[in-house]
Parts: sequence; C-alpha cells; structure tokens
Amino acid sequence: MEFFKLPSIISKLDSPFLQAHEIELSLKRDDLIHAAVSGNKWRKLKYNLLEAQKKGIKQLITFGGAYSNHIAATAAAGNLLGIKTIGVIRGEEGFENETLLLAQKNGMKLHFVSRTDYRQKNELDFRADLISRFGDSLIVPEGGANALGVLGCQEILEEVDEVYDVVACSAGTGTTASGICKRLKKEKLLVFPALNGGQFILEEMKAHCTPKQIKQVELQLDYHFGGYAKTKPELIEFYFQFLKDFNIELDLVYTSKMMYGLYDLIQKQYFPRGTKILAIHTGGVQGNKGILKSKN
Repeated sequence: MEFFKLPSIISKLDSPFLQAHEIELSLKRDDLIHAAVSGNKWRKLKYNLLEAQKKGIKQLITFGGAYSNHIAATAAAGNLLGIKTIGVIRGEEGFENETLLLAQKNGMKLHFVSRTDYRQKNELDFRADLISRFGDSLIVPEGGANALGVLGCQEILEEVDEVYDVVACSAGTGTTASGICKRLKKEKLLVFPALNGGQFILEEMKAHCTPKQIKQVELQLDYHFGGYAKTKPELIEFYFQFLKDFNIELDLVYTSKMMYGLYDLIQKQYFPRGTKILAIHTGGVQGNKGILKSKN
C-alpha cells in the first residue's frame, strides 16, 4: 500500500469570517491520500482489497451510479494493485461522463443495468448471477458500505492527536460516519447527508456504533441542495469562493455541502465561540468537472 500518503495532513483554515466568530476550523485532507483513490474511497476499499488478496481472489465487483466516486476509485485502486474490477452501473448503456470514462481508463469493465434491476443489488440471486456471468469475484457493496469499509474509516480519527470539540463529515451511506463515530472520544459528530431523506443514515450507524456513541451524533438534514449530486447556484458560488480563499478544491457531491452547512451554522452562531472543529475532506473532486459542465 506504498502508493498512499498516510496519515493525511490537517490544514488549519484561517479567514476574517472564522476570526470574527472565533471558530477554529481545520480540514483533514483525505483528498490528498492519492490522486485517483482519494478520501474515504480508499479508507472504505482498503480492507476489502486486503480481503480479496488474502482469499486469492483476483477480481472485484462493485456497484454505483454514473457519478459514483466509489466506482472511479475502485477502478483506480484495482489498476494499482493488479485486481480486475467490474462496475455494475445504474442506468442506460452508452451514457458517458468524466467519472465513467476515468473508470474505464483504469481498466474497469462496466455492466449497465436498469434501475429496477439495480434495486436488487443486495439480493443473493442477483449476486449469484453476477458471479455466474463474470467468474469468481469479491463483491463489495455500493460505496464500500460494509463492516470492512467501516473498519477502514475508523483510521481517520486514529490518525488525529489534537483534541477537537466537533468532528464533521458528509454522508451518503453512513459508512464513513460510522467509522468516525466508533473512534469518538468526547467530540460531537455532525453528519451532513448529501441526499434528501438522509434520516436513514443514523439507523445505518446504529448497526455499527454503541448507543453511547450514537448520542454524540447529530444529523444536519438541511444541506442536501435537492438531493444526491444536485446543486443550487449558492452551492456553486460557495465552492468557487472556498477555492479562491483557501486554494482547496471541495467536491460538489459531498464536501461542498458539508462545508456550506458548517459556514451557515457558524453564521447562525450554532457553535459557542472558541469551538474547535475538524471537518473531513472525503475527496472525490474528479466528478466536479462533469457537474460544472452540466450547469453551463
């Protein structure tokens, strides 16, 4: 695993806005772990890939939508480690965007299925059909959302020595949030679902975390901007302003929504003065180009 820059660095953010509100905000730069397998994508894949190697399995099958950071990262990781990858993609064959083209460039075979069939992705019969079609494979759930994914995400806070009052992360499946939750000390964990109806994420977390840990978690449900991979002009504006202020690119699917939410909460004086916040940059910036292109 010598390809990956770990532990990831922590960047302290400084601006007149943060100074005025006396908030100390830092960003754990998991986006810098690897150019193509960045952020929580690597965290969630790490132990799944080690499991495949341990079992002598040379091929991995996983699932995602057309804009899935997980699909792009799985393809890149497989290419680096010599493991064949197959992506079961929700949607029509022939659709191409930056994410899918990048996955194919890294050797991933794409298998498109209808939305109806995709809903069966966790069914044993559906998975058996995939094994029958493609051969012996390790099947990794959408987004790397399994116990091995949670195990990898526990390492995010294991790398942090400094004490914070609040940890913040974005969420799609709850896997990253679960891993962070399992390593909380006294911090509050703010979770920003990137999709509408994100209440289910807390239920997912309960499968991995103790009731005591769950009490330290708070979902922020008002910052999904219409749903998964959806944006609004104010989010795009914030993305560009943050890039200008800190020379750090956020991704528009997850971390831009989290950071927008944090700034909004700071503006509303949700946090007491002197609060120390650690936000997690979960990578995935490769998808920005396609999203921004669709807005023009």
